[in-house]
Amino acid sequence: MPFGCISVRNEKTYNCFSDITDKYEIGQLLCAKEFCEICLAREMQTDRLYVCKKFLKKDGRKVRRAAKNEIMILKMVNHPNILQLIDTFETKKEFYIIQELATGGDVFDWILEQGYYSEKDASNVIRQVLEAVAYLHNLHIIHRNLKLENLMYYNQNNHSKVVLRDFYLSCFESGEITEPCGTPEYLAPEVVSRHRYGRPVDCWAVGVVMFILLSGNPPFYDENEEEDSESHNRKIFRKILAAEYEFDSPYWDVISASAKDLASRLMEMDQEQRITAQEALGHIWISGNAASERNLKEGVCAQIEKNFAKAKWRKAIRVTTFMQRLRAPEGTAGRLPVTPRSSMSVSHEVTVEACPSSPKQSPSQHSIPKADWNPNRTQQTSECEDHSSEKPEHSGQ
Repeated sequence: MPFGCISVRNEKTYNCFSDITDKYEIGQLLCAKEFCEICLAREMQTDRLYVCKKFLKKDGRKVRRAAKNEIMILKMVNHPNILQLIDTFETKKEFYIIQELATGGDVFDWILEQGYYSEKDASNVIRQVLEAVAYLHNLHIIHRNLKLENLMYYNQNNHSKVVLRDFYLSCFESGEITEPCGTPEYLAPEVVSRHRYGRPVDCWAVGVVMFILLSGNPPFYDENEEEDSESHNRKIFRKILAAEYEFDSPYWDVISASAKDLASRLMEMDQEQRITAQEALGHIWISGNAASERNLKEGVCAQIEKNFAKAKWRKAIRVTTFMQRLRAPEGTAGRLPVTPRSSMSVSHEVTVEACPSSPKQSPSQHSIPKADWNPNRTQQTSECEDHSSEKPEHSGQ
């Protein structure tokens, strides 16, 4: 072979695990989601705490794609209502994503803890979500997994700032997208019917979030079936395809007409006619003074506790809440409980219902339950699974 025909093979450069541990102390496993494991990470130089998301390449193509998706999207975005990317690493076996740590708790718990909660409060949450979504949509990015458990308060001292997270299902609006993904209760009809879809699916999901924040009830729900059953999901999908939701009495009797109008326009069946995030920001319920200041606390909290205490998606929220209960302020010194490298790739069943609402503790004081694991199992069975990659089944809808 002539010398000129010899080509040098370009080997991919990977990080060593020591590249990560030299910069961050990786804490004990907190929970496992469908695509990744979540730990705390402490930056050695500053003692600041972050979230570390670990994706195992051996878990398959979908996991590898999810990790690459999230890294690609997070490198592009910079918005006050989106958890920012701090660092990324890729070893031969894993992807690591280091992100800001939101310590203010999830929106559900915030509502339950307040003595006063009104449409104004809900409007403030939805406004910030819409601002983040409008920013993403201007970049032609679709989040595709907007839901309440992906909304957090940034810190416990300022419950006015809401941040959006989890971009592993996000994609660019290019070409024809028909792949169904997301959480069943939040899916837009065009996703359920497997038609072409785009940015309007996020606006539909914001409408579902808004509906729950104002009434404590999900717009599409079947309380007669187990939450994880196929029959349950099929019934929900039928209701979504028929736009079968109502502003039920007495829950909506005290809700303003402008709130109902915006919710209806966000959950418009025709995606071409659905209000955009930018248009919704100009709606009187968001930008004007139409949101009522009447206290909704009692009614909304009663319905939240009834509808979500046992639901599978509520369990996912409780796992997330547990992670955020660490609530350590930035700069807090102290070593994290470190998970040995050999025990980081396990299957998990994290029991969070047993976690009490105890006084706030720092990570160095907080006892984190160890994961229940079997090294021979490869199937994750975490309670914080959200079935984001499952394809909905439809029979004669």
